[in-house]
Amino acid sequence: MLDEKTRYAADAGAQTLRTVGTPCLILDQDRMDRNVARLRERMERLGVQLRPHLKTAKSVDAARRVMTAPAGPATVSTLKEAEQFARAGVTDLTYAVGISPDKIDRVLALRASGVDLSVTLDTVEQARAVAEASRRAGDRIPALIEIDCDGHRSGVLPGDRALLVDIAQALEDGGSLRGVLTHAGASYGAIGDDAIRAAAEGERAAVVQAATLLREAGFDCPVVSAGSTPTAHFAETLDGVTEMRAGVFVFFDLVMAGIGVCAIDDIAVSVLATVIGHQPEKGWILVDAGWMAMSRDRGTAKQAVDQGYGLVCDVNGQPMDDLILSEANQEHGIITLRPGSTASLPDLPIGTRLRILPNHACATGAQHDSYHVVSGQGDRIEAVWPRFGGW
Repeated sequence: MLDEKTRYAADAGAQTLRTVGTPCLILDQDRMDRNVARLRERMERLGVQLRPHLKTAKSVDAARRVMTAPAGPATVSTLKEAEQFARAGVTDLTYAVGISPDKIDRVLALRASGVDLSVTLDTVEQARAVAEASRRAGDRIPALIEIDCDGHRSGVLPGDRALLVDIAQALEDGGSLRGVLTHAGASYGAIGDDAIRAAAEGERAAVVQAATLLREAGFDCPVVSAGSTPTAHFAETLDGVTEMRAGVFVFFDLVMAGIGVCAIDDIAVSVLATVIGHQPEKGWILVDAGWMAMSRDRGTAKQAVDQGYGLVCDVNGQPMDDLILSEANQEHGIITLRPGSTASLPDLPIGTRLRILPNHACATGAQHDSYHVVSGQGDRIEAVWPRFGGW
């Protein structure tokens, strides 16, 4: 009986885009490698370490091509990710979601196994819980204070010196302050290059301000961490920042293309689907990829170009004129022309293979348990990379 690694290799060798079962997740390795090289080179020019966020990939095989070294550094959004990547030898990790007390024992277990795992927090209550657990275990858990740079989600306001100091003091009573961290989540809704550049500068300025206030209060603050895919690609300076976290840049998606961070032909993931029916009087082509394959993410709905549930391409990944997945049931996808299009609905016989580019690579990836890897215009499945989910 084949072990899992051998089975995946054997399966890949027997498959092509025209024979593999659908729907399935396709990864263009050439595009992925190009995307990774692009951001690495940019961070090197700006003098900042890249700490890639692995929440998009959730795959050891993909992570090894994204990280700058086998041990990291890297960022995770779940402890399941931390545990999976730790087993693969990744030992420099930041858990970039606010820590809750019930998860601290898992953090300690990872640290006891040799993983330098830091946590994120933005309240005195969290800091006290981390400090107490650190004292109990005899292990000073390092933590980063999350900074709110744009009102998008969580974090301490960068100028709130009193709260920053209170959190740092509570943390240092057993734990360890590693630094500050922020994420310009509002940049995903920025319109135009100037708006993304402004978001990048706001992100940088906020996290540097918070670090400065903590240092002036007598606390070491070695790590100043920023990061989002849009700001990483548009920041003009990262003075005062020590590392940049970004995740979706590895694959990109239609949301990123819609705000101008990438081109359509930079998008490295797609869902392979098969035509299973027609409703000509309605202008519909039916495929076997519904929201269970694409996700329900409609992230382009508020952009200038609404891509429905995904942009339809031929089997080689070339976009087809104004063809989108406009509606999605659980297992049925409905392909139509984009509203207002003057193009003609193409004749796509039953059994035709299509690739659909996703709105949100993270959400679509989460619907699948593996990547079927191809190289550029190649038809052969070069490998099947397992991916995982869970928390």
